[in-house]
Amino acid sequence: MTRRPIAALRGFLEAYDPPIARLYFAARRTVLDAAPDANELIYDAYNAVTTAYSFTERLGDAFCHVAAYRGYVNLGFNRGAGLPDPERILVGRGARIRHVRVSASKDLEPTALRSLLRAAVEQGRSLGSAELGRALALVKSVSAKKRR
Repeated sequence: MTRRPIAALRGFLEAYDPPIARLYFAARRTVLDAAPDANELIYDAYNAVTTAYSFTERLGDAFCHVAAYRGYVNLGFNRGAGLPDPERILVGRGARIRHVRVSASKDLEPTALRSLLRAAVEQGRSLGSAELGRALALVKSVSAKKRR
């Protein structure tokens, strides 16, 4: 059973249309099913609500993230450029980060996505000094200005 989101996260997502919030929580469940002991580092930023997943309390050690935007949700891989992606489902051209756009809950079902997530979790466990077993949810930043 996936742990309940903290009240602050639910509150941040109230700014979005209900279908976007549902997609966000579906993506969150997908990540936590793969890494139930991961910490959630929550950011209510200028243009998105984002939760980074890490086995430490450091954003730099995050292995993936879920971001809610006005019309869609991204499931991002913080070191996605280095992940095996034979199905070529990852999008992005940056030096490190890649993502999958989630427009419907069925976008979270493909085996290729689940394989990427497993590889990202393995990556995450190898970063820094993992503080396993904590499973914290921490609000790390709240932007005063919002563009949503």
